[in-house]
Amino acid sequence: MALIRCEDVSIGYEGQTVVRDLDFSIGAGDYLCIVGENGSGKSTLVKSLLGLKNVEKGRIIYGDGLKKNEIGYLPQQTDTQKDFPASVYEVVLSGRLNSRGLKPFYTNADKKAAEEKLELLGIRDLAKQCYRELSGGQKQRALLARALCATKTMLLLDEPVTGLDPIVTAEFYQLIRRINRESGIAVVMVSHDIESAVEDASHILHLQEKMLFFGTAEEYRKSRIGRRFLEGADKAENGGERHA
Repeated sequence: MALIRCEDVSIGYEGQTVVRDLDFSIGAGDYLCIVGENGSGKSTLVKSLLGLKNVEKGRIIYGDGLKKNEIGYLPQQTDTQKDFPASVYEVVLSGRLNSRGLKPFYTNADKKAAEEKLELLGIRDLAKQCYRELSGGQKQRALLARALCATKTMLLLDEPVTGLDPIVTAEFYQLIRRINRESGIAVVMVSHDIESAVEDASHILHLQEKMLFFGTAEEYRKSRIGRRFLEGADKAENGGERHA
């Protein structure tokens, strides 16, 4: 059974339907990139998958023992997040909050998980540093470590490289690929970077008020909608010129 299955799902925002008639699934170990233009419903869908927003129609089914509060979530960065007055270790450890239940204190297992994620993301030496003093790339690594503390099964990442320079962006993408391939954690990432999405992901979901495409990255590359958008990205990157 799939980790998440969307059946004929429509989702609204402020009384208006944003995206409709979604029918797709996410399996264990998948790397799904959700692409589309601004306002196409990508972030709204992510919030619905997390249970933060109700669907207007259809249903979202969770399988293989997955619970909504066991999904690791890295939201779009906000000014409040950037200026969070806590140590890197405290930020990462807070990813264990959902698993604590009614326990008032973090357990040794919680602390061990935070230390492991700091090591995995290469920021163990930053553990005692104030989060708001970090660079943009370091902050995203800390927030990714926090999200990983919350899950063993699925990560949801909403535009995680926005505002990062190209080198840091490439390093972050490499981290996501490694986590997906080595740990088997399913990754669902909202992205405007269609070329990188097709290169890294196993599956593509392309939205534009409805589902324009869902399938493997290879199928997307060969599809009419995929070719059109990939050619558009190539033209933009090369000043309107297309490679022969």
